[in-house]
Amino acid sequence: MKFCSQCGNSVSQHIPQGDSRLRYVCDHCHTIHYQNPNIVAGCLPTWGTQVLLCRRAIEPRKGFWTLPAGFMENGETVEQAARRETLEEACAQVQQLAIYTLIDVPHINQVHIFYRAQLQSPDFAAGEESLEVRLFDEADIPWSELAFRTVSRTLECFFSDRPTQAYPVRSEAVPPLPELITPPQ
Repeated sequence: MKFCSQCGNSVSQHIPQGDSRLRYVCDHCHTIHYQNPNIVAGCLPTWGTQVLLCRRAIEPRKGFWTLPAGFMENGETVEQAARRETLEEACAQVQQLAIYTLIDVPHINQVHIFYRAQLQSPDFAAGEESLEVRLFDEADIPWSELAFRTVSRTLECFFSDRPTQAYPVRSEAVPPLPELITPPQ
């Protein structure tokens, strides 16, 4: 960040009085610019024993498979965001949403929240951000072609929990990949 969104003057980084973190602060109007994690909301939609996946038509990870999900918008709940993303990416309506995984991804300042959901009908299609949308049996999941570790982890949990039909809410963190870790100086 170089300029203040309030007055347009330059910003500098320092720890404001009463705070404990480095923040961008306007040198002119003294506005503190907080930067907080983004929330990604999505669904793990099912139809019978199958799971609905979308093949991404956009970067990052274009061409890879994912659960329908995306960034939460201002003015909506997490559940509304998950429903909207499922409709946008898979042209699918879902019901009986139950929060399932909450996965912190601190190295990219995101929190991914997935709901288990049932498709209202087997009617779905590729939305603008999807190349194709398909139902998969567990044995046919394209594990090596999944776009994100949070999606892989959510699916792993789901297939692990499915035999007992007990789906506890899972909260965990995804560590950065080794190539993303900067060695100490």
